[in-house]
Amino acid sequence: MSQLVMQTDFPGLNLIARGKVRDIYDLGENLLMVTSDRISAFDVIMNEPVPDKGFVLTQISIFWFRQMEDIVKNHIISTDVADYPASCQPYAEILKGRSMLVKKAKPLPVECVVRGYLSGSGWKDYKATGSICGIALPAGLKESDRLPEPIVTPATKAELGAHDENISFEQMAELCGRDLAEQARDYTLRIYSRARDLADRKGIIIADTKFEFGVYEGELIIIDECMTPDSSRFWLKDQYRPGGPQPSFDKQFLRDYLETLDWGKCAPAPLLPQEILEKTADKYREALLRIAGISV
Repeated sequence: MSQLVMQTDFPGLNLIARGKVRDIYDLGENLLMVTSDRISAFDVIMNEPVPDKGFVLTQISIFWFRQMEDIVKNHIISTDVADYPASCQPYAEILKGRSMLVKKAKPLPVECVVRGYLSGSGWKDYKATGSICGIALPAGLKESDRLPEPIVTPATKAELGAHDENISFEQMAELCGRDLAEQARDYTLRIYSRARDLADRKGIIIADTKFEFGVYEGELIIIDECMTPDSSRFWLKDQYRPGGPQPSFDKQFLRDYLETLDWGKCAPAPLLPQEILEKTADKYREALLRIAGISV
């Protein structure tokens, strides 16, 4: 098990952002992205760390980024702490396995959500309107059904503690410019298509996921994380039964537990039993083993 890291505080390094999971440091030309063991649900950060989570998320992202390099460039400069600037070296033990030295891209103001199956907020939208984010779908679909074709449903990136908001592609084009929006949509579909086929061979269904893109030296690249259990719904292929929710190994396990509590889905978060934290950690570890062949 890796060292538990709820948050980082590195004297001498310039912390510029602390998100739900990642701490970002400005190193001048580049950024240092450190993935903690924090976990959030319903946009609320829980009080307790999930063992090995930061390591798992980082290693899965690295795996997928490398799989997609011929489709779209990514922001990674190095994941080897020995390559990081001297100012980072005092913190090498914490950084090992859970950090990336990355390019300083300008992020697009939207996330690209891609859905291959009918689940989550997409299922709620479909039940109410017969469409998702204005994209009409065939009548009579069941929860967790595979969609005829994957669809991209952009979302605005909310401030910490607020909820992301689904928007139409036209709204995305207004926010990003049509050329960048179309490019991001194209990359999203191509990445998802390849990942879905690769995961299928490993017994995994990627029901949906989301990507972030940024502009670096005039070029659109993929940034942040890539198809982790935090940003995706992973289902077990051999247990897939459309018509209801699916057994998954992502943070849905934690969400399902929280749904059983008398909690208003806003801060402060409830205390989590050790058993729930360990079972959540096991699901993350299994995802890493199945996808990237790395055991923790």
